[in-house]
Parts: sequence; structure tokens; C-alpha cells
Amino acid sequence: MVPRDLIDAALRAQKQAYAPYSQFAVGAALRDERNRIHTGCNIENAAFPESMCAEAAALAAMVVAGGRRCIEIAVVGMGERLITPCGGCRQKLREFGTDDMVILLCDGAGEPRHTFHLGELLPCSFGPEHLA
Repeated sequence: MVPRDLIDAALRAQKQAYAPYSQFAVGAALRDERNRIHTGCNIENAAFPESMCAEAAALAAMVVAGGRRCIEIAVVGMGERLITPCGGCRQKLREFGTDDMVILLCDGAGEPRHTFHLGELLPCSFGPEHLA
């Protein structure tokens, strides 16, 4: 079943992206352990390393709202290629998710293109349980 509520929320977030340098708007929406949806968009900066990815922004919104577990996330991006979370965002998602967390990748119109589990994108990952 395609989570239209997540995709629609990611599309709304994508419209808020601040991408004056790349013109490459990305939106993300995640569902937390209480079935609440949190969104984020990419936020660019003239000092490029200081930019923020949509997935990281959505995770920050979740944490501010008291969420601690990401169940699934939808990412909306432009272009012909799949827009997957970057390496840093994969690790950030791992902090709040498990190997079976669903990552739904959509095109700029919100059409689902591919679904991964976090364990596929970040195999043999290091997570909070390693520090317990």
C-alpha cells in the first residue's frame, strides 16, 4: 500500500525548499512511532557544506515534537534518477530507525519510483545499540 499521506506531505515540504544555488528542491516526510507525520525540505547555504538535507530537517522536526522512532519516510526529488538519502542522512535515519524501516523514493510529481529498506541502503550499520 502506497502511503499517500506521506507522499503528499513530502510534496508540500518540497515546495518550501530553499535551493537558490542548485535549483534542486527535495522534500521529505516521515512517520514516527505515534503515527505522526513530520516534514522537512533541503535548505541550501552559500557555504555549501552548511546546507541541510530534507531528511535531516524532517528528523529534526520529529525530535522537536517528541518523536524518537522513524517508521517510514518518503523522499520526493526532481530528475530522472532515483533521489536516495545521502550517506550522512542514511546514518541519521539509522539513529532513529531500524534495518526494516521503509524508504519510499518518489519523483517530483510524487509518483513512487522505488522502495528500499534502510538495511539495503546502509548494510552492516552502526547504531545506538552498539553503544549500550
